[in-house]
Amino acid sequence: MHVSALPGAQPARHAANGAGVAAILLWASLALMTATAQGLPPFQLLAASFGVAFALSAVLLTARRAWGRLRAPAGAWLLAVGGIFGYHALYFYALAGAALGFAGTALLVWQRAGGPPGADAGADGYLAALGCAFVWSGYSALNRRYADVPSDMIGGVCGVVALAGGLCHLAFEQTVAPSVAQWWAILGLGIGPVGLAFFAWDYATKRGSLPLLGALSYLAPLVSTLLLIATGAAAAGWGPVLAALAIIGGAWLATRR
Repeated sequence: MHVSALPGAQPARHAANGAGVAAILLWASLALMTATAQGLPPFQLLAASFGVAFALSAVLLTARRAWGRLRAPAGAWLLAVGGIFGYHALYFYALAGAALGFAGTALLVWQRAGGPPGADAGADGYLAALGCAFVWSGYSALNRRYADVPSDMIGGVCGVVALAGGLCHLAFEQTVAPSVAQWWAILGLGIGPVGLAFFAWDYATKRGSLPLLGALSYLAPLVSTLLLIATGAAAAGWGPVLAALAIIGGAWLATRR
């Protein structure tokens, strides 16, 4: 017997997928903003940008008297903090489940490196990217287990990530006084790629199509590269064209599963 979908289920899934696309587009600006903040130690930048995200979240939670919405199972907190902090501590590089989409991403990595992986780049960088891939794909897939947890919790997660980044900064790095341009980059990061993007992605992975979101996540490095080219921070080449075809093909295959 055929059972029809619950009323509103499809529009809700479409809205969640749209939130996922918005998050991906926000993450595409990460490389450009990080380039503006170049010179700041990684953990200092992580702590400052997530500190901005937490501060803005705290203002909204206070205005709505919604601090109680941060209550969640310990597993949800461990997953979110581990996934988001681990992802940024290793490096920005997303890996999900469509091999063809990954091929498109690999073309961009190849072009940026000036050759195939391993030609000139250090092995540590590729290992970090691989580790980041597993951390982020695991977080995105497992997050659906906590679909009943409000996305407001991400505001608190940003605070914990900022604290962890600050402790790592104090332990391993020397503090650098940010310039005006770097402060603007920190503010932009806190509002967009490490702020709104994570709220949107949390909502998307709990209610959207994970295969589609996984494949579309490869748009982030493509759009990021196009932004760098548009601003003169990177040279144009054949990589983005081939990558676009591979990523679109990967997304199409993901929706056919």
